[in-house]
Amino acid sequence: MPVSGALEKYLVKPGSKVDLRKIDADDRHLFEDGGKDDSAKAFDKLQDELKFLQTLLYAQNKHRILVVMQAMDTGGKDGCIKNVFSRIDPQGIQVRSFKKPNEEELSRDFLWRIHDKVPRNGQLVIFNRSHYEDIIAVKVKNLFPEKIWKQRFRHVVDFERMLAEEGTTIVKIYLHISRDEQKRRLDSRLLNPEKHWKFNPDDLKDRGLWLDFMHTYEEVLSKTSTECAPWFVVPANRKWYRNLVVARIMVDTMKRLDMKFPKITWNPADIVVED
Repeated sequence: MPVSGALEKYLVKPGSKVDLRKIDADDRHLFEDGGKDDSAKAFDKLQDELKFLQTLLYAQNKHRILVVMQAMDTGGKDGCIKNVFSRIDPQGIQVRSFKKPNEEELSRDFLWRIHDKVPRNGQLVIFNRSHYEDIIAVKVKNLFPEKIWKQRFRHVVDFERMLAEEGTTIVKIYLHISRDEQKRRLDSRLLNPEKHWKFNPDDLKDRGLWLDFMHTYEEVLSKTSTECAPWFVVPANRKWYRNLVVARIMVDTMKRLDMKFPKITWNPADIVVED
């Protein structure tokens, strides 16, 4: 997928090896001369563009767009989705979350529950967590033998290639936060009674496995970023900048589809609306 020069820094080029330690979660090179308040105007414009492009997507009813969003706990997936896509008509967008597989899902192949949720024509679907949990969590927490999670790298690449060849545009986004930033966000949840519901003590177990998660994400990003389904590593310590970059990725991606409103087969001048 070709990307603008400004976003190329965040694209994981197919075949490249990712080292998350070398990627600054505080980076803001798209907006180096300003901060949160200064970025508001640029973000507002991107939101309006995204709203218009989604209207074209829905009206033309030809393209399908799948956004895969992954992050560590407190990485900001919910907030990013809420802010970036807030102006989009609910008719044309769906957010899908994938929790721990239930008994029926476990009795089938791991992609069975995923395939049912991919977008149809005219639709934008966001996966808030995704099929990649069936590699990442399974590997880090030793839920299945190594043979199982290793072959899933190939399975997801083949699955995404099939979706792309059938007409789905795929964008995969990893929201990259630092371990220190995660601590600040977890502490904030503990200190604010209105955020207690967002805190899960089990998150601390995953935090203890931080390095294992980082190594696994590096492997996932390196092995599954392809021309038809690329990964972007978005610096996410600054929430305003995270939103700005994701909005820019989406606008650039949708513009490349060169969408147009469908041609009408009737003449508006011939239509009279009776009083």
